[in-house]
Amino acid sequence: MDKIENIELTFLSLDDYQELKKAMIEAYTTMPNSYWRESQIQSLISIFPEGQVVIKVNNQIAGCALSIIVEYDKIESNHTYQEITGNYTFSTHSPEGDMLYGIDVFIKPEFRGLRLGRRLYDYRKELCERLNLKGVAFGGRIPNYHKYAHELSPKAYIDKVRKREIQDPVFNFQISNDFHPTKILKNYLKGDNASNDYAVLLEWDNVYYEKETTKAEITKRVVRLGLIQWQMRPYKNLDELLQQAEYFVDAVSGYRSDFALFPEFFNAPLMAENNHLSEPEAIRELAKHTNAIVQKFSELAISYNINIITGSMPEVVNGLLHNVGYLCKRDGKIEQFEKLHVTPDEVKVWGMQGGNRLRAFDTDCGKIGILICYDVEFPELSRILADEGMDILFVPFLTDTQNGYSRVRNCAQARAIENECYVAIAGSVGNLPKVHNMDIQYAQSMVFTPCDFAFPANGIKAEATPNTEMILIADLDIDLLRELNQFGSVRNLRDRRMDIYQLNKL
Repeated sequence: MDKIENIELTFLSLDDYQELKKAMIEAYTTMPNSYWRESQIQSLISIFPEGQVVIKVNNQIAGCALSIIVEYDKIESNHTYQEITGNYTFSTHSPEGDMLYGIDVFIKPEFRGLRLGRRLYDYRKELCERLNLKGVAFGGRIPNYHKYAHELSPKAYIDKVRKREIQDPVFNFQISNDFHPTKILKNYLKGDNASNDYAVLLEWDNVYYEKETTKAEITKRVVRLGLIQWQMRPYKNLDELLQQAEYFVDAVSGYRSDFALFPEFFNAPLMAENNHLSEPEAIRELAKHTNAIVQKFSELAISYNINIITGSMPEVVNGLLHNVGYLCKRDGKIEQFEKLHVTPDEVKVWGMQGGNRLRAFDTDCGKIGILICYDVEFPELSRILADEGMDILFVPFLTDTQNGYSRVRNCAQARAIENECYVAIAGSVGNLPKVHNMDIQYAQSMVFTPCDFAFPANGIKAEATPNTEMILIADLDIDLLRELNQFGSVRNLRDRRMDIYQLNKL
């Protein structure tokens, strides 16, 4: 090969046809007469010019990729190459389709080893993202299968190739480019004797795909959080406490935050007026304020155009005391979450009961999860929420000592890594000398990320000053989570051994 002076990826032109034909004949030596007619190339260029590209080395065609757009429904069922191409007329191409389908890709023998094929695949992926399609698919050949067909089924052959027990350069290359097999296609390509007429339907998922909607709304890709590190102090009454809460909502809204997160039991100072009662009686008196607080927070969410996570409050249902919180959305909807695991102290002092409901919540900023304090120390809960599509986990907490805080903090950071999500924790600081069982508080509110190249090396996006009343603002890029899931150094969600263990939600 001559010295490489120029490598160029460019759209295929009909003027390239004769050179393209020669290149195809050289590339497909095991399949005689495997080249496209000039009229077919002209048709492809006419209906979908962006999908037809060549890569040139020193102005000479070294490889080519041809594509059409189809409806995903057409490839879900078994199909042949002839069917997907409309008997080679490409009548199956649909500009309104949702899947980029690879018709052909090849590199001339003399240019193999330069990773030019990767450039063609990367172009297809970029085109797919730009056109907002679900992904890229094609029927992949398995040209070494004929050597093993007498002893292995296509599925068994593919398994061995994936385990590197058998070498199949074509299939291995496709897997290394992040394509995953979805099904075996029988009698896919006539004349492909090397593959015994089998192919593997391979797909690459576009993590940026957004389904079209008729609603005038956009799911945000960069989400701004406002964490409120709340100072425990005496309040004369409920109105004064709510004035302080509105001050913080106003502040984080002024920075155009999408969420405001309050701590667990931030309203505990109101128990001071009932300090003459026993602890179980005092907290049940506090529960009488919960409905009014939730209604006020809902009004604030609407008027300040922000989603508010209310921290948590006591609530009595059918005579039983629970620790609950509310997601007050800026569109007016209100949804409840519950503390599922109550601490030994909550049981012993207050007689509190654990809740039963766990689910992720849909918001205008994607799916979120909320776990109250102790619940974040049980990894199964956040894993279930991750499986439901959670991107951000919010943890309102209340801890009295630094070692109690460390349990919440360290477990929250672990949840961010293992579930490939963001985790935001917010707690209270200060002292309440006139409230039994709530004397001291320790907190440092923080936002954690996974640990990979696109994120902070220590997994900490933002952190408040310990034991100081303040707000913490942080921007979270949701698209970075999608890239991590596909291309991360490690892939904690995708690499789970579902063949030996599973987590089920009852």
